[in-house]
Amino acid sequence: MHEHVDATTNPDGPATELERLRAENAALRALVEQLQQRIAELEARLNKDSHNSNKPPSSDSPFKKPPPRSQRKSAGRKPGGQKGHPGATRELAEDPDQRVTVPLSGECDCGRACAAIAAEVLPERRQVIELEIRRQVVEYRTVAGTCACGRVHRSDFPEGVAAPVQYGPSVSALAVYLTEYQLLLYQRTAELLAQVGGIPLSPGSVHRAVAVAGHRLKPMEQAIRDALITVSVAHADETGIRVGTKLYWLHVLSTPALTAYFPHPKRGAEALDAFGLLELFTGVLVPDHWSAYERYRCLHAFCNAHHLRELIALAETIPSQQRWAEDMSALLCEANTRTAAARLEGLDALPAAEVERLHERYDAILDTAAQRNPPRSPPPGSKRRVKQSPAYNLVKRLREKREEVLRFITDLRVPFDNDQAERDMRMAKLKQKISGTFRTDAGLERFATIRSYLSTLHKQGADVFQALVLTFQGSPPVPALGVAE
Repeated sequence: MHEHVDATTNPDGPATELERLRAENAALRALVEQLQQRIAELEARLNKDSHNSNKPPSSDSPFKKPPPRSQRKSAGRKPGGQKGHPGATRELAEDPDQRVTVPLSGECDCGRACAAIAAEVLPERRQVIELEIRRQVVEYRTVAGTCACGRVHRSDFPEGVAAPVQYGPSVSALAVYLTEYQLLLYQRTAELLAQVGGIPLSPGSVHRAVAVAGHRLKPMEQAIRDALITVSVAHADETGIRVGTKLYWLHVLSTPALTAYFPHPKRGAEALDAFGLLELFTGVLVPDHWSAYERYRCLHAFCNAHHLRELIALAETIPSQQRWAEDMSALLCEANTRTAAARLEGLDALPAAEVERLHERYDAILDTAAQRNPPRSPPPGSKRRVKQSPAYNLVKRLREKREEVLRFITDLRVPFDNDQAERDMRMAKLKQKISGTFRTDAGLERFATIRSYLSTLHKQGADVFQALVLTFQGSPPVPALGVAE
């Protein structure tokens, strides 16, 4: 005879076993979900390139299809000049340096030589533009004479002509132009001058020319920095630069008309304080989300190109879960198009109703995103901090910094992105790729000084080579410091 056992009260009964299995199944489901998210994050990390992260295009694999790097849509037109485009051709020079009259040649059918025929010059002209680079040696000689009173007078050599043989301002200017603006190595600059110009300049002479230019342009650099403090909108960024075996950081503060570089061994607050500009700046600063910039009391506007790359990465990771990322990308691009059109129309601001509508759509998209990306909780009994997902972190940041993210729609002076600073940094990175590293921190400081000056002049449409010639003549041109931003 078997005794009846109540399964609902027996701890070892089927009901308890079922509950245990259900709990275990739920835990396994949660674990599988966490592992799937982790796998997706790792795969996304492997798939990161310049179109969905802050990696530079130079880091993209040459064996993969190049990713799209522009948010612009195709207009459907063929490449090149369009139908009806007026076009442009090179114009003939009215005062050529040399004229060559092409004589008749060969023989006439009658057997006479064509060269004996009396010929007239025709109005048709054709010109070939050549380049002649040669050295020019200027010799100075002094004179002496005796006055009627018996006093002997002797002329003096011009100022700057101090050695029996020396290089003039144009040679030194070209050496600095090639190394600091065209980013050539000292050795290659010396080879170019020797082979093309017949000037046997040594790398040491190139180095001395760079040192002189760096010293003479210090006041110009300071004037540019002082002008940047007063602008209404400025861009900031930083990038790693090698000095020997050490990692330095090159910081930049710039506008479409002004550029100031600043090298420092540190990246964060210590370096920015040493730069000495941001604590005095009262306009709108456009950086990325590097937290060191947020210490300063000026207004901030975060770079939305960074946000678009992060949103693209999320949309490519788990498309079904992160569909909101595509909606946010579309919203930001639409807002950028609308603000660009408003500037062309001469408007100072978007209509208040349109700004409110964009804000509401922005908030609604983030509400959906927050539901699909809840915060991760620590294991039961654990107090350690849990690493949140990239999606959660981005949603949190976009929510907390809504005013800074969307400042470009409330203040039309503010651009959509921080491309200005990134473009200003590009040449510094190219210098490192060509030259390898800077040998000393003094070399990096000279590069920052000279490049600040030349970049500013280039933005303002000035002749940077002629400016260097005048620098070595002792009177560097002063940039326009009160130009519109």
